[in-house]
Amino acid sequence: MGNEKTDSLYIVFSQIMKLHYYRTYTLFEKIGIYPGQHALLFALSKNNGQSQKKLSEELCIKPATITVTIKRMEKIGLVERKHDTSDQRIYRVYITEKGRKICTELIRMMKVIDRECFGNFTYEEKIIMRRLLMQVRDNLSVACSEKLKI
Repeated sequence: MGNEKTDSLYIVFSQIMKLHYYRTYTLFEKIGIYPGQHALLFALSKNNGQSQKKLSEELCIKPATITVTIKRMEKIGLVERKHDTSDQRIYRVYITEKGRKICTELIRMMKVIDRECFGNFTYEEKIIMRRLLMQVRDNLSVACSEKLKI
C-alpha cells in the first residue's frame, strides 16, 4: 500500500520531471550543452536561418531568454547570427557545422535517456504511455495558452 500523498500522480510526475532533467543535464553537460539549448539546435537543423522572433514563438521562450541563449551558443560556436538580407533590423540564426555535430551527439544521448526511461517497457506499454503523455501534454497546452504549439 502506498502513501496517497507521496504516491499521487502529481508527486510522481514531479519526481519524474526532476530525475529526467537531472539525467539530461548530466549527459548534455559532457558536450557543453545546457538543457533547453538542444531544442534551439533541433529547430535550426530543421529550418535554418530563422529569425529570433520566430524561434522565440516556435520554442515558447520569451524573446529576452532566446537572445541570451543564442548569445551563449554563438560564443561557443554552435550558432551564428546574421542580418537579414532584406531587412537589416532582423537577425537570422544559423546552425554551424559544430552545431550540427552536436545535434548528432544529442540525438545519440536522447536515445540513451529513452532506453533508460522505457527500456523495460513492452511495446504495448510504450504505446499506452505515449498516448497518455500526449494527452497530458495536450491538457497542459490548452491550460497554458491557445498559442502554444508543440
